[in-house]
Amino acid sequence: MTAHQTLVVVDFGSQVTQLIARRVRELGVYAEIIPYDAPASRIAERSPLGVILSGGPSSIYQAGAPRLDPAVLGLGVPVLGICYGLYVLVDALGGTVEAAGEHEYGPATVQVLAAEGPASAFDPGSDEPVWMSHGDRVAALPAGFRTVARSRSCPHAAIVDPQRRMWGVQFHPEVSHTPRGTEVLGAFLDLCGFSRDWSMSRFVEESVARIQARVGKTGTVLCGLSGGVDSSVAALLVERAIGDRLRCVFVDNGLLRRDERAEVERMFAGRLHNPLVVADAADRFLAQLAGVTDPEVKRKRIGATFIDVFDHEAHRLGGADFLVQGTLYPDVIESVSFQGGPSVTIKTHHNVGGLPERMKMGVVEPLRELFKDEVRRLGLQLGLPEDMVWRHPFPGPGLAVRVLGEVTKERCDRLRQADAVILEEIRAAGLYRQLWQVFGVLLPVQSVGVMGDGRTYENALAVRAVESTDAMTADWARLPYEVLAKISSRIINEVRGINRVCYDISSKPPATIEWE
Repeated sequence: MTAHQTLVVVDFGSQVTQLIARRVRELGVYAEIIPYDAPASRIAERSPLGVILSGGPSSIYQAGAPRLDPAVLGLGVPVLGICYGLYVLVDALGGTVEAAGEHEYGPATVQVLAAEGPASAFDPGSDEPVWMSHGDRVAALPAGFRTVARSRSCPHAAIVDPQRRMWGVQFHPEVSHTPRGTEVLGAFLDLCGFSRDWSMSRFVEESVARIQARVGKTGTVLCGLSGGVDSSVAALLVERAIGDRLRCVFVDNGLLRRDERAEVERMFAGRLHNPLVVADAADRFLAQLAGVTDPEVKRKRIGATFIDVFDHEAHRLGGADFLVQGTLYPDVIESVSFQGGPSVTIKTHHNVGGLPERMKMGVVEPLRELFKDEVRRLGLQLGLPEDMVWRHPFPGPGLAVRVLGEVTKERCDRLRQADAVILEEIRAAGLYRQLWQVFGVLLPVQSVGVMGDGRTYENALAVRAVESTDAMTADWARLPYEVLAKISSRIINEVRGINRVCYDISSKPPATIEWE
């Protein structure tokens, strides 16, 4: 059990539930996510000083809609409902929720009627920009509540019941698109009486203790180490907990960026208690992907092949009791419902979902509830150099989800060469650190071109560059035209088989960062 103060986030299936916990942690308060159908006793066990009810995709007035154990509202702790969480609160206390005549999805403005409760972060009488995502609205308030903010199509955008210490907001303070959202959450934390006693140092201490308890005094652990910040931090955290009982394996699956294997080997030379083990499995992965074009089938076959390779390496090294994975929360929430919540599956991630029964290893995922920026701060805390900590994310399935259509060695080699050009030019322009990710996507499209006096009919390549802080939302990067022009010119001239370069200007949502 933790000794610090705790806030509980009740998950009703929002794709950004974890953002609530993340913002709260940034404000120095430990937050834990509990599924909506957990009994009040499970929440009471955490002795929370406050509870936040998350958003979600349902309509509260529909049959079977997720609802809260009514006893939660009787625990005597402050409660904040966000979007669907607002409806849960209103419905449970006798108010009315109805379908809105006009939906609000995206930027909106709320008029602040009174600076009370979490809305005390705003100036009274001001018009505040916020992010809305709803098709319902509160039609009638429960007894004891008052409205302190409204929008053009939402008459109750923020409500308060100070006597019962219950508040609700229609907008999403947890997303970066609500500029003063962190202040709104901070105001709620102050109303709860938090002293803000949580930090990344505390996370390290607690994580080490959890790993030691999970692995035991004699357990041995195998870590799938890709060289990215996630698996690197996970490996160092586990090694801090169990020392030389950890063995790290790097899998060369033939789907890596140019020179990736050599860079990883150089990066970890002498850094670990035990030397890094390199498994050469390129032919095995490519054979599994032959003829496959469906992105979900690709991901599942890659995931299964990773497991086979780790299983083989574990036996070769004398066995292992546990497998470490650098799974992060964005992987989890896009693949499965978080801790039993009702969130919608977006796509399957290769390192999410557990191990097959034939493998006798447990799974250790020390970063499962963290976002990338939190992992980077943790990496610095553990002593990783900045150039390693700030490497751009690279998907577990590698180039397989950036080569659209069938994955072959020839197509991977073509993309590898183009991707190297992109990274070289982005670094040369001094833009690498300000971007979350930048990469190429080889399209299953050919187009007519002309080179010299001859006609060509070759592949098109898309360049994807995004800015983000957590990968849950992202905006396409406004790269300078001269940089895009140089990238395009070099790829068309240097990479055989590509005669057209496009730039992806889609944000997340509605698009995802990776194309597959």
